[in-house]
Amino acid sequence: MELISEAIVFAVKAHDGMRRKKSEAPYILHPMEAAVIVGTMTDDQNLLAAAALHDVVEDAEISIEEIEEKFGKRVRELVQSETEDKRADRPPTETWRIRKEESLEVLKNAEDDAILMVWLGDKLANMRAIYRDFKVEGLAMWDRFNQKNVSEQAWYYRSIADLTERLSHTSAWIEYKTLTELVFGKGE
Repeated sequence: MELISEAIVFAVKAHDGMRRKKSEAPYILHPMEAAVIVGTMTDDQNLLAAAALHDVVEDAEISIEEIEEKFGKRVRELVQSETEDKRADRPPTETWRIRKEESLEVLKNAEDDAILMVWLGDKLANMRAIYRDFKVEGLAMWDRFNQKNVSEQAWYYRSIADLTERLSHTSAWIEYKTLTELVFGKGE
């Protein structure tokens, strides 16, 4: 089986029964959408596999070592770049800002465009969902997020646009930037 097929099967099993952001949508739809987005930028099997697997360590209790064992060092590195330290001993609302700052630092220091592509696939999938919900629910949609402050969310998503600007030649980045502006405005 090709690496991407193995990664999809693995991700489906890892996310089995999970729902996304208090909705009825199966969680697996998010990493599959991220993989499709990455597929618009590259056909590299490692990147596609990493996009499909990007949440399994953070949200499905799979170890990063298991990712390396099953999918190799390159996929591990890419998944690791997307994995936050959730600080399970503290409430997510309390750790949101520090987790996001740490994540942005990884993105800021990324010399490898592959990391940017996996990140962009994930965050564009997020922005599509945010935009859809925003159009229906308006600001009330933020009530289901750990960070309910819209200006904090705007800071985070705009920072990602800035830090992935090396991909501004891709349709994925252009769509991401457009959706960010539609939800949060053009900024300063």
